Amino acid sequence: MKNVVVVGSQWGDEGKGKIVDWLSSEADIVVRFQGGHNAGHTLVIDKKIFKLRLLPSGIVRKGKISILGNGVVIDPWSLLEEIKEIKKQGIDVNPQNFMISESASLILPFHQEMDEIREDAAGNEKIGTTRRGIGPCYEDKVGRRSIRIMDLRSESNLDNRLENVLLHHNAIRKGLNKKIFRKDDLKKKLLEIAPEILKFAQPVWLKLDQYSKDRKKILFEGAQGILLDVDHGTYPYVTSSNTVPAMAATGSGSGPNKINYILGITKAYTTRVGSGPFPTELNDEIGESLGRRGKEFGTVTARKRRCGWFDGVLVRQTIKISGIKGIALTKLDVLDEMEEIKMCVEYELNGKKINYLPAASEDQFNIRPIYKSFPGWKTETKGIRNFKDLPDNAKKYIHALEDFVGAKISSISTSPEREDTILVEDPFNS
Repeated sequence: MKNVVVVGSQWGDEGKGKIVDWLSSEADIVVRFQGGHNAGHTLVIDKKIFKLRLLPSGIVRKGKISILGNGVVIDPWSLLEEIKEIKKQGIDVNPQNFMISESASLILPFHQEMDEIREDAAGNEKIGTTRRGIGPCYEDKVGRRSIRIMDLRSESNLDNRLENVLLHHNAIRKGLNKKIFRKDDLKKKLLEIAPEILKFAQPVWLKLDQYSKDRKKILFEGAQGILLDVDHGTYPYVTSSNTVPAMAATGSGSGPNKINYILGITKAYTTRVGSGPFPTELNDEIGESLGRRGKEFGTVTARKRRCGWFDGVLVRQTIKISGIKGIALTKLDVLDEMEEIKMCVEYELNGKKINYLPAASEDQFNIRPIYKSFPGWKTETKGIRNFKDLPDNAKKYIHALEDFVGAKISSISTSPEREDTILVEDPFNS
């Protein structure tokens, strides 16, 4: 029995949904451990498309238990709407196959408004937030004033907790000449949905401990990517949580010793949504071509993704930071039409060569990529399911990528379809 953590090794949007769905066929439990409804997963199963924002990818499979851990921040209205939407697609969501940590913090309407106010006021310094209240909610969590799932059980307790959090937020809103929030109005709205939310609430840490004792296979599902980690990413152009695999333990209540394999989802090129440094970004026809062929638009926001060549320096760095053992390489087929393919193998900063991404934002914007070129294969790889059937130049590119980043490629995805995957190493049984 092995437990597996799946994370994005770049800026997110690496294709985690498909890989998690593919792995969840073998897992018993699928756990989200950070982030909120700002990160989307698109699953394609038997030609049917599922777009998930907050629900773990395992929810679309019968016989699996899906969990939102304490590290996730939850917009309760958005969650109930997502459950309603997926039920319309024939997926059952009930307390037997879905649970939420009773310690998870709630995203409330004033969190979303504060997100919008800050982003609008930032001008050219916009972070690129999805404006869904994720950051402000995490701020309240760290400030020990957030409303948690468990607070919905008691009206008197909820009243006290709302008093505390609104004391903080309304003071800021008054200073910004914004309308203050009325405690009683918000309390009424929360109490109305409390029964629907509380029926899923559980002491998740206790459940996961029992699942481990029962030798269940647990899949921990990360959101976004490591380069958006609040500590290790391109700060301040990052998300508000830790996206590294170590967060799987903290954000679920499982010990680090419960993690046996870390799988890094890695796109065969690089994309980014929103603001921030992007050393290999291509603002030309090649970048546009990658975007068109890769259908690079956000699942949640529909925002167009910025595209560029594969940045080996960044992925090598995230592998070292996160302890990634194996790589699931995605969207290889998007490169099929390229005459020449490039990989960033070094940076130049102020006339000097460096082999890592510097921490200072100013330096990150000023570095220049140094590339190694590879001949394209100009042959369709879409749908290939055996490594030996890949074009020789595709194999050379894959081996070069693997050698440079220092991690084994465990699988290769050649289309959005779940079955179009070349399996090199099974994370659950390696």
